[in-house]
Amino acid sequence: MAKAKNVLFIMFDQLRWDYLSCYGHPHLKTPNIDRLAQMGMRFTRAYIQSPICGSSRMSTYTGRYVHSHGASWNGIPLKVGERTMGDHLRDNGMDCFLVGKTHMRADEEGMARLGLAPDSIIGARVSECGFDVFERDDGMLPEGPDGSYDPDGAKEYNKYLRAKGYESDNPWHDFANSGLDEDGNVLSGWFLKNSPEPANIAEEDSETPYLTGRGMAFMEQHDGPWCYHLSYIKPHWPYIVPEPYASMFGPEHVLPVVRSDSERQNAHPVFKAFMDTKVGETFSRQDVRDAVIPAYMGLIKQADDQMGRLFKWLEDTGRMQDTMIVLTSDHGDFLGDHWMGEKTFFHDTSTRVPLIIYDPSPEADSTRGKVCDALVECIDLAPTFVEVAGGKPAYHILEGESLLPILHGTATDTRRDYVICEYDFSATPVAHINHIAVRDAVMFMVADKRWKLSHFEGGHRPMLFDLENDPQELTDLGDSVEHADIIAQMYDKLFAWTRRQSQRTTRSEEQLIEMRTKTRKRGVVIGVYDENDTALELTVKYRGRKAPDMKQGPGH
Repeated sequence: MAKAKNVLFIMFDQLRWDYLSCYGHPHLKTPNIDRLAQMGMRFTRAYIQSPICGSSRMSTYTGRYVHSHGASWNGIPLKVGERTMGDHLRDNGMDCFLVGKTHMRADEEGMARLGLAPDSIIGARVSECGFDVFERDDGMLPEGPDGSYDPDGAKEYNKYLRAKGYESDNPWHDFANSGLDEDGNVLSGWFLKNSPEPANIAEEDSETPYLTGRGMAFMEQHDGPWCYHLSYIKPHWPYIVPEPYASMFGPEHVLPVVRSDSERQNAHPVFKAFMDTKVGETFSRQDVRDAVIPAYMGLIKQADDQMGRLFKWLEDTGRMQDTMIVLTSDHGDFLGDHWMGEKTFFHDTSTRVPLIIYDPSPEADSTRGKVCDALVECIDLAPTFVEVAGGKPAYHILEGESLLPILHGTATDTRRDYVICEYDFSATPVAHINHIAVRDAVMFMVADKRWKLSHFEGGHRPMLFDLENDPQELTDLGDSVEHADIIAQMYDKLFAWTRRQSQRTTRSEEQLIEMRTKTRKRGVVIGVYDENDTALELTVKYRGRKAPDMKQGPGH
């Protein structure tokens, strides 16, 4: 096997870490992803940096925490000056391309201020989170009385569907994400009761196979070295899938819900606010879980089959020999666990993601098929890719750490002893309905291998879980006097994180060390009473000099 020349960075949207058979799901068999894990390394403690699509992805793409890059929720632009994975990789001779979703919003005001034209090369990259776009598809074209959520959603995909004969003003909705009754009525996938319906589309034309094909089309046209982000839309809602996947699973395959009555009755006030949302109330019903989860499993099974198609193509074309493959997700999905739907809280169902890395290089032979329980954050991927490109990660900007030492067997753990996740929900209905001020609608998670603490602004007590004795996170110890010392220790870790240097991105450590040792030789002499009180070489420009007497000015 050769050294990795390229990086294929695969991300699924809203894929729970425990809904793959290699992570222990008893009914959902994912042999192709499992095979990748056997060829590479599987990480069991990989955490996102925010439990929402946009801010989680911005952390992964920048290699920086949300507090550093500032894109704290969907639709909040990444600042025009933030360097991204693509910027770091191009500095080291590796291109960076996209097929699929980023959830990126351009900082149009910042670009205009700096005179960056959106149709220029630099302007396009700034607008697209540092990627050169082969095809962007954020995957949704929902429409309401005030217009479309994302007018550019599914743009190319809808063109493809119309060319195939799926006639509609929005074939993404009417065919790919809806069923059909016997009278020809569209059964919208937005309504969860329709999740068991088969999507009204030929399987090969649905979103996941489509993006797989676009990914292979990209690789056919590019030799590399490249980092190529193949960013799938599913198994994110709408939860509906075409046949044969719509019939593969039923309520009998739905795992028992993870929740307790005491968890709800004694809920932390912020946690209760999220439980009491419409999506939380809906997913607390078993009939909803029985309708949705089989479709969710079908979407994942389809994704695994497409991984089999993709990996075979890579092998047949020889690309498996020089391409690192990274497979992960941007967050999980509660699916009714903890009386919740969606992903916007800090339980492992949301914040823990699958991470599998296959490195073709001989250095990784000793770790093939191994499982790693190191504390890993998604911000670790950017410095890892920089090292694959042959560069040295700019750690005054990148806040993660390269995983190559673990992949190559020279390390068994990361240097960190905690992981961080943040959520700013100030722009959400939860904050509005509960009259939570913008400044207070923020929460932070700090977790190690034993404990997980969640801090809430607004004067609330924390939440605390004992991950060793309560891995399902059902018993909140945040108000336990017996755990006051543990809470203090976890707060110490959170405070240590807040004190990190994150905004000095224009000078590296090496440059600072050079500055503090070389400035002395550039003429600044402070605190020296006599020229003989310091090294003479430092004052050579100030000794033995002659000048006329000019105290009365020129001509006197």
